[in-house]
Amino acid sequence: MSAARPLSALRILAATAALPLLLTACGYGAQSTDDDKQTQVAADAKKLSVDEVKIGYFPNLTHATALVGVQEGLFQKELGGTRIKASTFNAGPSEIEALNSGSIDIGWIGPSPSINGYTKAAGKNLRIISGSASGGVKLVVDPKKIKSVKDVKGKKIATPQLGNTQDVALLNWISEQGWKVDAESGKGDVSVVRTDNKVTPDAYKSGSIDGAWVPEPTASKLVAEGAEVLLDEADLWPDKKFVITNIIVSQSFLKEHPDVVEAVLRGSVKTNEWINADPDKAKASANKALEELSGKALPADVIDPAWKSITFLDDPLAATLDTEAEHAVKAGLLEQPDLKGIYDLAPLNKVLKAEGEPEVDDAGLGVK
Repeated sequence: MSAARPLSALRILAATAALPLLLTACGYGAQSTDDDKQTQVAADAKKLSVDEVKIGYFPNLTHATALVGVQEGLFQKELGGTRIKASTFNAGPSEIEALNSGSIDIGWIGPSPSINGYTKAAGKNLRIISGSASGGVKLVVDPKKIKSVKDVKGKKIATPQLGNTQDVALLNWISEQGWKVDAESGKGDVSVVRTDNKVTPDAYKSGSIDGAWVPEPTASKLVAEGAEVLLDEADLWPDKKFVITNIIVSQSFLKEHPDVVEAVLRGSVKTNEWINADPDKAKASANKALEELSGKALPADVIDPAWKSITFLDDPLAATLDTEAEHAVKAGLLEQPDLKGIYDLAPLNKVLKAEGEPEVDDAGLGVK
């Protein structure tokens, strides 16, 4: 494969000038905020190799491992006297920038910004060290205008952002229907309308879009406004699983503080176990965390169906990340990347082995 080049020189200049949030996880705005979540650390707790580990994630249900793990103190328990400092982000590029600058050490993030961040830095900034979630993405439509797949042709379908994970998925699906769309303009047999997830429900209510290919909880918010689910993206993948959230770490932090990385991974594995053992309690915990971050909890008619569509797991589903990269290349949004070395799953597999769980695979994209 060729050297790591995420976009051609002209395309990246044009695209980043017009859309500085290219290739985000969920397509919200670029702001990052310190959620100021201060966890209790016992005075006699033993510190690891740093006083503090800085983590980042989105205030979003597909990042519930981080939401719940922080909310319930499950990460702090594994870190002992090393305090956890959490920051929240609304877009992949700002989180990657924070990782590159050292503002965070470890982050929960989607596949597209993971790929873009890795390739733009020529493979020198991050590693994916675990999975976190699968699924939670749907094509929801106005049932008065779209009653079947063939009715999507000629309609206006929203995605969160040009080149983000859901945008690439929609463009690939459109291509598989035999329809043509110019990826960058969104014009063609289907009008792909890049719309911030925060305003997509209003766009739907106003009739300016006919549907949307979006992550949860946006999809369920639209359904609460009268939309119907035409397609669950999970149905397009083998075993109905595809990566929606990864855990990444800066390569320098991984090298210098492997004990801290391992502790965070233990916290993640145990949080996912906790979530899957009692989904209702975990859902309530995630919603409480969202309420603290945003000032408003999700109503039951939104969070209940949204939660059911997300699978929380430790496997990064590496083969699906490689496929998502291929879809972006096919759409013309990404030059063929060299993703070898994007994964380092040795710390995770060490944790899984200690927990009596099976090891996970990097699909040939791990460090040598």
